[in-house]
Amino acid sequence: MFHLSPLGQRRLAAFKANRRGWWSLWLFMALLVTCLCSELIANDKPLLISVDGTLYYPILHEYQETDFGGQLPFEPDYRSQYVRDLISAKGGWMLFPPIPFSDQSVNYDLSQPSPSPPTAQNWLGTDQQARDVLARALYGARVSILFALILTLVSGLIGVSAGALQGFYGGWVDLVGQRLQEIWSGLPVLYLLIILSGFVAPGFWWLLGIMALFSWLALVDVVRAEFLRGRSLEYVKAARALGVTDGVLMRRHILPNAMTSTLTYLPFILTGAISTLTALDFLGFGMPAGSASLGELVGEAKQNLQAPWLGLTAFFVLALILSLLVFIGEACRDAFDPRT
Repeated sequence: MFHLSPLGQRRLAAFKANRRGWWSLWLFMALLVTCLCSELIANDKPLLISVDGTLYYPILHEYQETDFGGQLPFEPDYRSQYVRDLISAKGGWMLFPPIPFSDQSVNYDLSQPSPSPPTAQNWLGTDQQARDVLARALYGARVSILFALILTLVSGLIGVSAGALQGFYGGWVDLVGQRLQEIWSGLPVLYLLIILSGFVAPGFWWLLGIMALFSWLALVDVVRAEFLRGRSLEYVKAARALGVTDGVLMRRHILPNAMTSTLTYLPFILTGAISTLTALDFLGFGMPAGSASLGELVGEAKQNLQAPWLGLTAFFVLALILSLLVFIGEACRDAFDPRT
């Protein structure tokens, strides 16, 4: 069984004492799990089909229409009345997800021109291409959250490592690192993304790599300052006199004290990553065209002011995610504060 140290228990207790941050963590975890299970919640394929006592799993395997008594050797449109009649003729049944549309599904049975308002079939309406807004928001939120989490992890590792080396060793290491950091931070990130998008097809990992090259700079200065202060403390000097290696000194004796200031900046990297990805998608330089994204939803809301459900959906989803991340960051900052 995993046991926390006394210090870890005090930090956990301090985190729980911040009720807003504690409940935000649980809400964010529930939102993350929901987004990760998007295919089970919003999908135009049934979760389960039963025909002649045989079970089929369309979300896991691709079947042909001939498997259900049809004539075409292609994957059927499970929402069509023809396929429903084929299954019903054999005494079978289909179990659809709560939202019978995926992020790319087009609803051809609309009673109004798209974008259509919310109905019992499309809970948050449809966009200008007759795609379900709720399904698009669910898939788009997953992309944004995973993008932000991975970018924060990569940026944190690079930024903390660079700041720790500069602050601990000082001298020429610090001087050269600071000059390189000043040059690197002067590059216009947004313009580079726009320029490079003309040469490389935009994608999730491409955008993540470009953003990771610059987002780590926000952590270097604060970690460097903590290590410059920490290396002159008495207990660090005593540990060095006892023969403790530099790696152990940085990892066990100085880094824990630097975590408070570091965690203060992590929520800004998280929220900044989501905001940047949304802005790039809104401008057309983000994810590939047609991909489910919150930025594209904002762009469609701008082009269709007569459809307020598009803008309201994008606003509330972004506001919810960003607010939860900020509240969690505040609670983590308080939990790692050495004064508490």
